[in-house]
Amino acid sequence: MDNRIFGYARVSSADQNLDRQLDALRRFPVQRDLIYTDKASGKDFRRPQYQRLCRRLREGDVLVIKSIDRLGRNYREVLDEWRRITVDRRVAIVVLDMPLLDTRVQAGGITGTFIADLVLQILSYVAQVERENIKRRQAEGIASARLRGVRFGRPVLERPENYRPVVQSFKGGEVTRREAASLLGVSPSTFDRWRRADALALGAGTTKTDAAGRSTFERSL
Repeated sequence: MDNRIFGYARVSSADQNLDRQLDALRRFPVQRDLIYTDKASGKDFRRPQYQRLCRRLREGDVLVIKSIDRLGRNYREVLDEWRRITVDRRVAIVVLDMPLLDTRVQAGGITGTFIADLVLQILSYVAQVERENIKRRQAEGIASARLRGVRFGRPVLERPENYRPVVQSFKGGEVTRREAASLLGVSPSTFDRWRRADALALGAGTTKTDAAGRSTFERSL
């Protein structure tokens, strides 16, 4: 049986367009019924159409993709998957945007596998260095901003003027936890957080919750 040429195209979300990749695959040419597409993240290889494609691949077949990032976005995982396909499955891969990534046997019997593997190793290294540089720049930027007095995280909500009377009404059983939060214009969780902060400020420590859903402190405010 003749060896087959498959194509694979991927975009990250449903609102992105596959046309540019599909046009390139058809020009290779890849038959329409041998092209598999996914609209899914490239963070791993658990994509339905990609898995279907892999189940069809057999020794001697060719897999064509438009660019290496269509296979995946983590170069270390891409390198592992590349070797699984080309070495374990003995399927050739052609990356249209990067002619060096072509593992087919070329003129004179020279195989592109070694060159492609070397290129992928370099790409993996460059990607890892860039990720580390991004993290370093982010950490340096945060440290610099903190030195300038910039605060990160959600802004602290100021307690409204009626906070103390509402707390007293809650403690007296006049209003429920949700009613108290509503009177203050905040969520019940924010109301709880404020009261816990009050308790810690007074050294009260822990809270208890009664049958009505009211939290009471071991030492009263």
